[in-house]
Amino acid sequence: MKFNTKVIHGGQHHDPSTGAVMPPVYQTSTFVQSSPGKPLADYEYSRASNPTRTALEEALASIENGTRGLAFSSGLAATDCILRSFKAGDEIIAMDDLYGGTYRMFSRIYKDSGIKFHFVDMTDIEKFKSLINENTKLIWVETPTNPLMKLADIQEIAKITKENKILLAVDNTFATPYLQRPLDLGADIVMHSATKYLGGHSDVIAGALIVKDAALGDQLHFQQFATGATLGPMDSFLVLRGIKTLALRVQRHCENGEKVVEYLSNHPKIKTVYYPGLKNHPFHEIAKKQMKAFGGMVSFDFKSGKKEDSIAFLEKLKVFTLAESLGGVESLANHPALMTHASIPADKRAEVGITDDLVRLSVGIEDAEDLIADLEQALV
Repeated sequence: MKFNTKVIHGGQHHDPSTGAVMPPVYQTSTFVQSSPGKPLADYEYSRASNPTRTALEEALASIENGTRGLAFSSGLAATDCILRSFKAGDEIIAMDDLYGGTYRMFSRIYKDSGIKFHFVDMTDIEKFKSLINENTKLIWVETPTNPLMKLADIQEIAKITKENKILLAVDNTFATPYLQRPLDLGADIVMHSATKYLGGHSDVIAGALIVKDAALGDQLHFQQFATGATLGPMDSFLVLRGIKTLALRVQRHCENGEKVVEYLSNHPKIKTVYYPGLKNHPFHEIAKKQMKAFGGMVSFDFKSGKKEDSIAFLEKLKVFTLAESLGGVESLANHPALMTHASIPADKRAEVGITDDLVRLSVGIEDAEDLIADLEQALV
């Protein structure tokens, strides 16, 4: 199947009992058994599996070209499930420009676990390779990164991880499988905050993991089942419904993103626009190689360098909504240093380039002319 067909039909089945086109919301905690230990179907208890969640997980595997998908109560729950695979003495190398919640989990929640984390600019392949040793067990990549839109060459990093028998996990939240499929490029695990583009309507919190290797999928499912961070049936239904229109929505996000970028790039108050579709973006060629288009996420800073200018701009917006998160049909604006990345220490933010005047936009699917008019009035 081509991708536009996959999001609607991939891994999907009509309900066998009623013929329902969409999988029903199986709002049940448990399932009847004909005899002790003999369930009537493949379901015993909804923490282990639920038919609505199964429908979503099969769709996730299909659109990422994986063998197994797992749906979680949040993106961070999905990330935590991966980390439970490691023990004291193991080392993990991660991108230096990370989502604040991921950085917080790595640096604070797991700080006393004995797992050693290295944060490095993975656009510098030689520097990245220098950190690999016999204790390295996982490479964690975000591409494009949040919020500076840096890119890592997934295929190049995958060659290195395979040579060293190290797992490679890619956070594909910003790109979505419509634009980028890390498993096809050599990654072992794909993670999504399904709250974002997969759900697409700012009405659900969810996470996802997709893998190629069946044994790894079994291991991660056991860790999910044993710790309990599973996605409920109603939320599973909402994400599955969102996936049906993923291709249409992301195409429009990309179209609008490019128009917003063109406007911002020519505005006298804007210093730098961070968007991989720009030819002067340092990783534009990597983006062209591994992405179908360049997405709807845009960041920029001000020539003045003043935090006050970014705050004044954000407070004037009328169509863009000042709020955390991204990937919904509505356009959102965010101040990373004060909002999504506030949990990262100021010196670390400065080190990777998250300045106090940086603004991140999630460009929605409204009419682009209205979005640009909103930006124009807010930049006065």
